[in-house]
Amino acid sequence: MIPLLLSGTLTGLALIVAIGAQNAFLLRQGIRREHLLEVVLVCILGDVLLITAGTAGIGIIVEAVPWLLEVLRWAGVLYLVWFAISSFRSAARPGTLEPEAPASRGSIVLTALAITFLNPHVYLDTVVLLGSLANQHGPSDRWVFAGGAILGSVIWFTGLGFGARLLAKVLDKPSTWRVVDLVVGVVMLGLAIKLALGL
Repeated sequence: MIPLLLSGTLTGLALIVAIGAQNAFLLRQGIRREHLLEVVLVCILGDVLLITAGTAGIGIIVEAVPWLLEVLRWAGVLYLVWFAISSFRSAARPGTLEPEAPASRGSIVLTALAITFLNPHVYLDTVVLLGSLANQHGPSDRWVFAGGAILGSVIWFTGLGFGARLLAKVLDKPSTWRVVDLVVGVVMLGLAIKLALGL
C-alpha cells in the first residue's frame, strides 16, 4: 500500500511541477503575498475533484469498454512526449511569470478558478492520464494511487505558494525556470517510456 501511495504521489507531482499558467499564477501570488491561501485552496480542491472524477469515471468506462484503457494509455504516451518537448523548448527560452494577478480577492479567486478549470491540459493530466494510471491497479488499489496523487497536489501547491514568499528573488530568475523545465522534461519523457512499456 505504501509503495502504491508513493507511486501516486510521485506521478501526481511529476505532472503538476511544470511551470504552466496555474503554477505561474500561484508563484506570482506567493511572491506578492496577495490572497495566497485562497489560490492554494482552489488549486488543491480542483485537483481533488478532477483526480477523483478521473479515477471513478474511467474505472466505470473501462469495465464496460476494456479496450478504451489501451487507447487512453497511448494518448497519454503521446501527450507526455509532447509535454517533454515543450518543457525542453521552454528551457531553451525561459520566460517570465504571467499573467499579472488582479488586486481584489474576488477577482483573484475567479482567475484561479478559470486557470484551473478552463485549461484543457488539466483534464488530460488529472482526469485522463492520472485516471488511466490509477485504473491499471485493482478496484481498491486505484484509490490508494489516486490518494497519493492528491497528496502530491497538496504538497506541491502548498509548498510552491508559501515557499514563493521565502524565495521571491530566486524564483524570478530565468536560470531557475531553465532548471525546472529541464527536470520536468526528463520526468515527462521517463513517464512516457514507462507508460508505453506498460510498466
